[in-house]
Amino acid sequence: MTARVPLGAPPLRVERLSLPESLAVAATGQSPFGALGYGTPDDLAWMPTVNARVLSEAGAMADVWHASEHVESGTTGVVRWRCDGHWMLGAIDLDESVEKQGLAALAQRAYRDLFASLEQTGCAHLLRVWNYLPQINGDGGGLERYRQFNLGRQDAFVEAGQAAFEGAPAACALGIHQGALCIRFLAGRVAPLPIENPRQVSAYRYPPAYGPRAPTFSRAALAELGGGDVALFISGTASIVGHETVHVGEVITQTQETLRNLEAVIAAANERTTARFDLARLDCVVYVRHVADAPLVRQVLEAALGPAANTLSHAVYLEADICRQDLLVEIEAHAVASGALHA
Repeated sequence: MTARVPLGAPPLRVERLSLPESLAVAATGQSPFGALGYGTPDDLAWMPTVNARVLSEAGAMADVWHASEHVESGTTGVVRWRCDGHWMLGAIDLDESVEKQGLAALAQRAYRDLFASLEQTGCAHLLRVWNYLPQINGDGGGLERYRQFNLGRQDAFVEAGQAAFEGAPAACALGIHQGALCIRFLAGRVAPLPIENPRQVSAYRYPPAYGPRAPTFSRAALAELGGGDVALFISGTASIVGHETVHVGEVITQTQETLRNLEAVIAAANERTTARFDLARLDCVVYVRHVADAPLVRQVLEAALGPAANTLSHAVYLEADICRQDLLVEIEAHAVASGALHA
């Protein structure tokens, strides 16, 4: 295989920082390009937060993104965005009790405006999406709320002519206990390279037993960030083999199975790039359904990776409901390495 022509765009960088470190970056006189906060204040326009309880000993953290110096802020419908002309970070918060719409309609509206914002800024390609919805496993009038969300999301993808199946962006969808439907996303001018997990059925090919619309995401995606770097965005990954949940009720073995899936998707990604990614060198977010399970999940990660692994030391742990009621843990991650995508 040959390498693609290097991306001719200002480089995009990301670093995981504590809240004080993040605020210190902003205190230099100019806010960073943007950030995704975990347990951070909700009044920072450049750092939309995730409304979930942080279980990490280090407390509030943020993934802080840096791009070129010229950053514009704007709104498109319900989307708040920051863009430098090459990269875009966006945020959506919609409260069902205020909007007086069901979740399917709300998700479709949110994604319709999301795609309009991509068109407006010229950053036409989604690289990564984070979805958080209240009571994800709750009943939504005869249809589980996650399935309602999937219905509205996929309808918006199809309506906009976006890739709802092969080529869908990397994404996760987690349940928060209160608050609004929250969507955060990263976009760029060049389409990412979707990656699937050979151990799993692609989510967009799930059988009808999982709802009237399949989930719209790829297991991972590779994206050139400029400056000779490639990013690996790994979607929410859990104890699923084929399309079925395995190790029901066992958080330790579910975590071990999740690590096997992460290893598989990393191996699949490494076949498509000269960059080298490794399970021990990720910035991950670990979602646990039950707070008491967080120490057990940490123990599994430490046993598998060693206490000095970046994946362990930089992990953010959040209390969140997983998209299936029988799943107890989910891990999503990103990493950046020098290299290029194969043509």
